[in-house]
Amino acid sequence: MGLYLRGIIASILVVVGLAGCVSEPMPEVIYDYHAPAPAPTPPAVTITPSPAPTTVQPSNAVPRYWLPSRPDRAWTAIIIHHSGTREGNAAIFDKWHREENGWEGVGYDFVIGNGTDSGDGEVEPTYRWRGQLTGAHCGGTPGNWANEEGIGICLVGDFNRTLPTPKQRASLVQLVRFLQQRYRIPKSRIYGHGTTPGAHITDCPGRRFPMAWFKASLPN
Repeated sequence: MGLYLRGIIASILVVVGLAGCVSEPMPEVIYDYHAPAPAPTPPAVTITPSPAPTTVQPSNAVPRYWLPSRPDRAWTAIIIHHSGTREGNAAIFDKWHREENGWEGVGYDFVIGNGTDSGDGEVEPTYRWRGQLTGAHCGGTPGNWANEEGIGICLVGDFNRTLPTPKQRASLVQLVRFLQQRYRIPKSRIYGHGTTPGAHITDCPGRRFPMAWFKASLPN
């Protein structure tokens, strides 16, 4: 076999060998998930949120199932979401996130129902919270910090169209106050999804979510 033909064969073998290299598998990329975008928002209306609750149960009186079943992570922030849907609960979102995103389960730590598929104001801790696992609710932040250090709370509802129910708002304030006290999280480290530093651009938790009222209901 001539030297020229041998050189051609050697070049082909090198190319084939390179094509056969398999890079290391990429880690799961965490994106936030919400239902498909709803129809255009109707004209804005003025809705006055109900007053903040005047009393909230102390942390030692919260339901025991709010407590994690594993040693606490070093949580440093709380991030509020809406589901973008009119209905739902933790089990339904768990199914969506597994089937449509390929995740291990629901991305949030807590889900607060609106009376459709769970009780109005019912707080559902998810398997991520019970096991103190990394969340999958706020993509794009540097080092994935919002999922590693931020507690994700999702309220069922589309708050581009409506407000959270009064019972949802009361439960949210009670839950967040408990989490603030337990993990020493200041109000300055409580965000809506769309205002979380580094997060993907989104209007979550909805343009009508009463953020000013909510923040005013919390201790510093």
